[in-house]
Amino acid sequence: MLVDERRQTILQVIEKKGFVTLNQLMELVGASDSTVRRDLEVLDGNGQIRRTRGGATYVGESLTSFDVRRTKARKEKENIAQAAAALVETGETVILDGGTTTVEVARELAGRSLQVVTNSIPIVNALVNSPETELIVIGGFLYPKTGVNLGPLAVEALRSIHARRLFISVGGITATSLFNSNALLVETERQMIEAADEVIVVSDSSKLGHSALAQLCPLETVDRLITDDGITDEWREIVAGAEIELIVVEG
Repeated sequence: MLVDERRQTILQVIEKKGFVTLNQLMELVGASDSTVRRDLEVLDGNGQIRRTRGGATYVGESLTSFDVRRTKARKEKENIAQAAAALVETGETVILDGGTTTVEVARELAGRSLQVVTNSIPIVNALVNSPETELIVIGGFLYPKTGVNLGPLAVEALRSIHARRLFISVGGITATSLFNSNALLVETERQMIEAADEVIVVSDSSKLGHSALAQLCPLETVDRLITDDGITDEWREIVAGAEIELIVVEG
């Protein structure tokens, strides 16, 4: 089992059960005491779990199913999506990653003459009946919790893509970095970043100040951030300091 795969497995089990002993984790992933302890140190450092005597407890944001996550901050996501879609001009090529907010962006783009590149099955479903939209679907390993295609096949396909803009949603944003919940996901998203002239993060303000399992990229990689009016003055300063254009939508 690869390191990232092992840590993802450990995180998912701790999330599901709330508390898991060290011995249970060793048996689950077939690794030594010292290896599992190192994995727990990394996950603890990311803020997803807390190490305890003899095991670990879950403290991070739940990696719940796509349909459940879609309902969280629904109105904020819809408003953010409207602002994002307003930036797109007729005939552009845009990339949409597989987040719940980017699905709302796709709904706003339906019926427009564009090229949309995506690895998200929910976004494909949102645009498949829009004949004006040329849809380019990136294949790969289908991750069931998010409905997105990930891994080496997706990365390789993205190497041949060039787009005007990338709209991306993330699992967490700190003062230094962007994060997401899956190592294969961030590998794919990094290639999306390479393929786009402009990187636009669409995220409700609840993600600000939180990390997740896997680091995606430095905060300075982002060109624009579109978020809701729950953003604090402190975060406005952080975004300005990173020279990111901030678009705040009213609730």
